[in-house]
Amino acid sequence: MKLLEEYIRQKGVVKEGNVLKVDSFLNHQMDVQLFAEMGREWKRLFADVPINKILTIEASGIGIACVAAQAFQVPVVFAKKAQSINIDGEVYAAKVQSFTHKRVYDVIVSRKFLSPEDHILVIDDFLANGCAVNGLLDIIEESGATLEGVGIAVEKGFQEGGKLLRERGVRLESLAIVDAMDAKTGALTFRR
Repeated sequence: MKLLEEYIRQKGVVKEGNVLKVDSFLNHQMDVQLFAEMGREWKRLFADVPINKILTIEASGIGIACVAAQAFQVPVVFAKKAQSINIDGEVYAAKVQSFTHKRVYDVIVSRKFLSPEDHILVIDDFLANGCAVNGLLDIIEESGATLEGVGIAVEKGFQEGGKLLRERGVRLESLAIVDAMDAKTGALTFRR
């Protein structure tokens, strides 16, 4: 998606350790007009499959998923990183390692929000090694729901997550795929 690539070129910051900082428009301060365009693009890309829920993970995926859900006119369910007193009943759970935070989280979704009748689109902000998405796929599988696809805002194509998901047969639609980043020069190369 050219618009997202332009935002990344103009406002993104490449840092050491394969970190792409996009907090001015994607995952701290959020540009909801950009999100709306992204939602419309995912709606176009997944127009051929029945989607009745979007699943994401706390926290950075929530804003993008909510705006995308408007394009699909479906609810959003997000996996929480901590059990809280307001989650009653049984839950689906998976372990997820965060690339950014360098820690493992137990993520949970209440069983009342996912069922075998659901057709799920996973939406998230970044795909690096695929840990978060794989955790969500485990939850979907456990629930008996149908995975229709995964929509990612920014995929780091030089890391293994996208490749592994595609090899697994997952339909993956990334709106911007960064093939290379240079922290010294700030240069970015996008896949065409």
